[in-house]
Amino acid sequence: MKTETIVSIKNALGGRLEIVRQTFPAHNGKPTKRISFVAGLHGDELAGLYLCHLITRALRELQDTQPEVFLGEVNIYPAANPAGIHSANRLWPFYGLDMNRVIGQESGHSVGSRAASQLYRDIIKRSEYAVDIHASNLHFLELPQIRVIEEFAIDLLPLASETNADLIWVHPMAGLFESTLGYNLNQEKIPTLVVETGICHRIHPPLIEPLYRGMMHYLRHLGILDANYLSPETVRPPRVLYPKQVVQATANHSGLFISRVQAGETVHAGQVLGQIVDAVEGEVLEDVAAPAAGLLFTLREHPLTHAGALLARIAWDSES
Repeated sequence: MKTETIVSIKNALGGRLEIVRQTFPAHNGKPTKRISFVAGLHGDELAGLYLCHLITRALRELQDTQPEVFLGEVNIYPAANPAGIHSANRLWPFYGLDMNRVIGQESGHSVGSRAASQLYRDIIKRSEYAVDIHASNLHFLELPQIRVIEEFAIDLLPLASETNADLIWVHPMAGLFESTLGYNLNQEKIPTLVVETGICHRIHPPLIEPLYRGMMHYLRHLGILDANYLSPETVRPPRVLYPKQVVQATANHSGLFISRVQAGETVHAGQVLGQIVDAVEGEVLEDVAAPAAGLLFTLREHPLTHAGALLARIAWDSES
């Protein structure tokens, strides 16, 4: 494994913020294919850091014991927003910069913008495939899923099916995606899977470890690791969702949402998902019912809610 610093920035106190790349080269020096794993673009999303740790640990062991299995090259960027990670902040501190909203743009002159530009150029130079790993925001817990923009679905669906994710969510293009890492890499003809799992500020090993096994299988599937020398990983076929198959439960009242279910449960139409309560008056304002039967794949974790706020997403089971 080779560690290389691709961005090094002196901070205000004299220390340095660095973005590093860990590279596992092909055994013969001529990689068949190259892939990059990127985590931590949002500094409060820690699930990807743990997933990169698991992948790095496994690849180091393989490199020590079976170096001949490396037919291709694996690049890992485990902490793409070091300033945000150090401060447990989604954004690059001081500038309030979202690194995943300035990719592909050369107009920014802030420290974070320059770091994002250097990172992006390095990934393009080192990759034929990529995986961009995210967690949900502070409000929601998400089951492991691959999110795919419709225009890339034909190329990405077969690849996403090899990752052991619970779901592949195909959704239409929106303006906010134009400056994201995943969109721009796919525009550059580098097939990129965008992973979403868990919740920010937390690590949920039961959600991440199946993805780890899926990513090791994905490396075999792409021919980056020689499958002839390795025991196969078993991957589950994911459920593919399109917009009409996603049903939402929203709040009718403001208050505290107390859930009565867990993400990953299969719920039936009308089942009580939780209650919205008034902590001041001691009243139950609303029993939140499931609007349809299916897999509960998004669940609100932050209790404080307002009327109209999203509480849950269900993968609609049309047969029910």
